[in-house]
Amino acid sequence: MASKKIFNNEIEAFIKDFIHDLAEKNVAIFAGAGMSKAAGYVDWCELLCDIATELGLSVDKEHDLISLAQFHENENNSRAGIIKKILQEFSCQAEPTENHKILAQLPISTYWTTNYDTLLEDTLEAAYKIVDVKHHNDHLANTRPKRDVVVYKMHGDVQSPNEAILTKSQYERYYRTHEPFITALSGDLVSKTFLFIGFSFNDPNLDYVFSRLNLHFGKIPKRHYCFIKREAKESGDTDDSLKYKQRRQDLRISDLKRYGIKGLLIDDYSEITEILRELASRFKKRTIFISGSAEEFGSWEREDALKFIHVLSKKLIQNDYRIVTGFGLNVGSAIINGAIETIHENPSRYSEDQLVMRPFPQIETGEKKLPELWKEYRHMMIPLAGISVFLFGNKKDTNGEIIIADGVLKEFEISNSYGLIPIPIASTEYAAKEIFNEVIAGENNHFEGEEWIVNRLKTIESIDKKWDSIIDELISLLNQLNN
Repeated sequence: MASKKIFNNEIEAFIKDFIHDLAEKNVAIFAGAGMSKAAGYVDWCELLCDIATELGLSVDKEHDLISLAQFHENENNSRAGIIKKILQEFSCQAEPTENHKILAQLPISTYWTTNYDTLLEDTLEAAYKIVDVKHHNDHLANTRPKRDVVVYKMHGDVQSPNEAILTKSQYERYYRTHEPFITALSGDLVSKTFLFIGFSFNDPNLDYVFSRLNLHFGKIPKRHYCFIKREAKESGDTDDSLKYKQRRQDLRISDLKRYGIKGLLIDDYSEITEILRELASRFKKRTIFISGSAEEFGSWEREDALKFIHVLSKKLIQNDYRIVTGFGLNVGSAIINGAIETIHENPSRYSEDQLVMRPFPQIETGEKKLPELWKEYRHMMIPLAGISVFLFGNKKDTNGEIIIADGVLKEFEISNSYGLIPIPIASTEYAAKEIFNEVIAGENNHFEGEEWIVNRLKTIESIDKKWDSIIDELISLLNQLNN
């Protein structure tokens, strides 16, 4: 677990504001060519390099690449060459970047992209999300059942290359041929906070949308963000040429403000990953995964143990945390009862979104075996959180003997793999005690950058079975982690 990274005031303000919008489920991502290029796909210059050569031109000397594609169509009276190039370049499978994977784990339900590849939808599906992909006007009229995410591919998809938006004439007609996409994007830009990643803002379709919105509203009412690499001196640059580039960039950033877009300057594209990583970490720390099961409660009185879990769940909701749980034996019921009771007591203050339940299937009704299903469930639940709390953790074996619950230990392993901060309550014994002993030993650096947690866990252990005091200390620890 890395220590909290320090960013400049501008980035810090963005992270805080964006986390708030994430919590409100009011965020959209616009992925440009830069996101796919980082994964190994070509950008427009590389896509059209051979096309330019065929025309006797150099792609390095051309700034209007859309016109270049048009020239090729004009000369050949066909787009076949460009379509073939799309199939060649984007049909191969590329590995998603860390940026793709981070975003896929966040509660973002809207993606827009000008890219043809399938990186976005593939990464989202790998994160166990149901994706509704739309790259044709007809798709906008239909909704995929139980969808989690919509991916709007406004320039087309590699699987339908004949429909890809490529040439200047297509861009010129876009507002007529793809009016439903213009309307949908306009609505999202008004209602959601967009983060533009890997986008150059040279796309004429976006210029059209922004200009229409600007005309209608005077100023787009939402604040949006984009990452912009700060101009730096390159080979061949003089001091004067660098100053010119920097001045032009400053003017471009200022112009984006007309559309409500704030440019976030970075020195290197790797900083985007650092920012997203920190953003996700802070956001997820407000979600607590509770792992536990109890056939018996050891030295605890049953009534005290259930009261402890019930009140802990209530306190977490009251402190604006979100709970994720898998409905472990006895533990799960107490968690759910405590959370629901609090939410229903004050529905205007607390939300049912604060409780995420994933009851494990107990009977095989399909092709998948129960262990496989349980593994999938755990990998769906655990990445939603940033902190995992472990309680009790025992079960009966086939002989009726009480043993350590291997499911709780597996959830500890999975939590580690996703970088969650483990908080085992040792006094509840069983698996929780085993996990406590491991994390306290410190061999795997569970608290790198947050070493103070060790002493807090020891303090909680020393309280023994005074459940109200345990809860107070635990809430205090969680609040400190989120400070």
